[in-house]
Amino acid sequence: MITELVCTAVAVGLYLNTLDADFCYDDSRAIKTNQDLLPETPWSNILFDDFWGTLLTHSGSHKSYRPLCTLSFRLNYTLHGQRPWGYHLLNVVLHGLVSALFTAFSRPLLGGGPWSLLAGLLFASHPVHTEAVAGVVGRADVGAALFFLLSLLCYARHCGLRGDPRGTLPTEPCGGSSVGRCWAWMLGSLWCAAASMLWKEQGVTVLAVSVVYDLFVFQRLRLRQALLLLLGKKKNISVLLSLGVLASWGVILLSARLYWMGNKPPNFSNSDNPAADSPHFLTRTLTFLHLPVANAWLLLCPDKLSFDWSMDAVPLVRSLADWRNLHTVAFYGGFVLLSLFGLRGRTSISKETNGKAYVTNGKSITNGNGYHAPDTNHNTDPGPAKTTLNGSAGLHHCPPRTSLPPTENLVLFSLGIVSLPFIPATNLFFYVGFVIAERVLYIPSIGFCLLVAAGARNLYVRLRTRGCKALMLILCAGLVLLNGLRTVQRNRDWSNEENLYKSGISVNPAKAWGNLGNVLKNQGEMAEAEKAYRNALHHRRNMADMLYNLGLLLQENERFSEALHYYKLAIGSRPTLASAYLNTGIILMNQGNLQEAKRTFLTCADIPDENLKDPHAHKSSVTSCLYNLGKLLHEQGQQEEALSVYKEAVQKMPRQFAPHSLFNMMGEAYMRLNKLDQAGHWYRESLRAKPDHIPAHLTYGKLLSSIGQKTEAEKYYLRAIQIDPTKGNCYMHYGQFLLEQARLGEAAEMAERAAELDSSEFDVVFSAAHMLRQASLNEAAERQYERAASLRSEYPAALMNLGAILHLNGKLPEAEANYLRALQLKPDDVITQSNLRKLWNIMERQGLRIKAWARDAERRPLN
Repeated sequence: MITELVCTAVAVGLYLNTLDADFCYDDSRAIKTNQDLLPETPWSNILFDDFWGTLLTHSGSHKSYRPLCTLSFRLNYTLHGQRPWGYHLLNVVLHGLVSALFTAFSRPLLGGGPWSLLAGLLFASHPVHTEAVAGVVGRADVGAALFFLLSLLCYARHCGLRGDPRGTLPTEPCGGSSVGRCWAWMLGSLWCAAASMLWKEQGVTVLAVSVVYDLFVFQRLRLRQALLLLLGKKKNISVLLSLGVLASWGVILLSARLYWMGNKPPNFSNSDNPAADSPHFLTRTLTFLHLPVANAWLLLCPDKLSFDWSMDAVPLVRSLADWRNLHTVAFYGGFVLLSLFGLRGRTSISKETNGKAYVTNGKSITNGNGYHAPDTNHNTDPGPAKTTLNGSAGLHHCPPRTSLPPTENLVLFSLGIVSLPFIPATNLFFYVGFVIAERVLYIPSIGFCLLVAAGARNLYVRLRTRGCKALMLILCAGLVLLNGLRTVQRNRDWSNEENLYKSGISVNPAKAWGNLGNVLKNQGEMAEAEKAYRNALHHRRNMADMLYNLGLLLQENERFSEALHYYKLAIGSRPTLASAYLNTGIILMNQGNLQEAKRTFLTCADIPDENLKDPHAHKSSVTSCLYNLGKLLHEQGQQEEALSVYKEAVQKMPRQFAPHSLFNMMGEAYMRLNKLDQAGHWYRESLRAKPDHIPAHLTYGKLLSSIGQKTEAEKYYLRAIQIDPTKGNCYMHYGQFLLEQARLGEAAEMAERAAELDSSEFDVVFSAAHMLRQASLNEAAERQYERAASLRSEYPAALMNLGAILHLNGKLPEAEANYLRALQLKPDDVITQSNLRKLWNIMERQGLRIKAWARDAERRPLN
């Protein structure tokens, strides 16, 4: 128990500094934008959606069905929302529990003492676990490992109870226990295996690992004996029944999993797994053979770790001449040699007669005809094993508690834990959506740590001098210490996204620079963000996301032409990138290219959401495109067409889309069509979706005013001002309402306040000037018209109105100048021509000098 507590304390202590860490990398998508975590989403959605909140049967789903992990995220969300510390705390606690369970599991395999402690400490401190523990998304792997080990422990108890036909535990005196207890442990093992799979898919491999445990650790068979047993040529009904139950349960779980995800494998982009997209069989084969080597190196020497190994982080192995093939050959050669060592090495059971032999600490005890193998574990023989006779079943044993499996069997079992859980990530049965993922190594590292501890123990007992043995223990302690220091260092990388992405530049520069650009942009460091995006594109020119992000940054900096260029490049690289269409259309609309903007929005609306990585984000962008298209049609007076587009947007919008602006614009369209009941309905829907939505307060107030509910209307105007007293637009609308009520003094006051608050907003200043003029406050109106004209010096209406107020205020030459500037911009404006003619008549009567050239030019189009 002390050993388990020490390992748990180390596991928790190394990760305590992650409690203050932010959400990083995939955490945002799994938590911040995952609608399955929201209180208004039914709990049952977890059973039908993948890990990221996408419907499991959707063509764009990753098919990662992990409902127990998603449920744990939702519980976190219910308790403390999106504050990261709670998510990190649970991850650290789970890692501590897994470390304790692994240490407990290794005790009967390694004999306790320093060796199980070594195994537990190696696991607790291994740096490759940092992504799984410090990254919240890695909880899937940690939770799966927890139930993986629980399943193994339950199955080990089942084997112990099954070892004697009377159900005797190996750690108890033979006799007395019921068969029911034996199969209760089997049932617990099966349910834990299912739970492990529901945390993460690879958890189901514990059933195969349990088979290896039964044959080669508990029964300590050699390969030939195991084959004879499995082929039915050697009678052992109880063992075959156990293995049959494991196999049947595995088939049931895998069949249910395949059916639940729609009987289709997931689709991934070529950047996620470039080898899978290669048309050359040799390239695919050599690369897929090399990737396990790269993963194994991360376990052996975790000096270079990264948040993302996609794209070109591991270059494709394209030919036999690639020097990395030597690594591949060496790795598989070593793996085969270790496997042969486990399968063919000296074993406890070398010969059987009618009965079964049993070894205690490497010394064979048979019914008299067996070969006595040497003590490979160098343990002390506790004495002869007790035997019982059970009819035709032969001689059975009840193993004493000091029995340890031979090193050969332990090596074979360790290799099984390393390799079997890793098989789903090998691209052997289906392509996966990553090149290397460090968190996938969390469960295989159990076998790795067990293998290292077994090797260290075997070497230790072979050493002859105390000095060598002491040196061996020092080296083991040094290895644990180095692992711990590297883990603490790696935790600092995972403390925030900026550190994480900077640490990944040497491994995956394209992805790391791009993500770093996003972080810098959010921090307001626009120049550094732009540099980061351009660095990312330097390493990989066709990254649609980076082209889009660079365009977005340029758009925010009002470099619209450059932004448009990068949006079009992003669309060319990925024609399904709806967000790029959205922003392209917005820029075109603001530039006055209305027809091209319409075509862009319509193209976006027609993009299907099939085979897309994030269909929810796609639907949100499509909905926004339809919203902007409807707004464009609305401004052109095409209200029926606008309403049709708005209704399509309502049908396509995902659950996480904020619909208040869309509903408000639908109310505006109905208002223009004089369908006041429908308009009122959508205004109220907008306010229901977002009770503090200011535009809906203003538009609904206008509607109430038009139908005579003046008192109620004024309440909505005042509520809008109360929501945000700094919004000049609220005062402007309220001032117009007051003007309609002939409350001229109050209206003028609202106009002045609106213009003061939004002095850089043309529409607000221009409307304020109108209100002041209608309130007969011409001097104040003149000041606001001048401000409006300075904001849009090329807008004819602003210049014409400034000329008109100067005309009224008797500033005739200044009025003439502004009229003439307005006519230069819009020569056919009848109102400006009429006002200018009146002005000249007054100037002639007053003897003021008129610009003759302008008058001659003005007469020609009139005559």
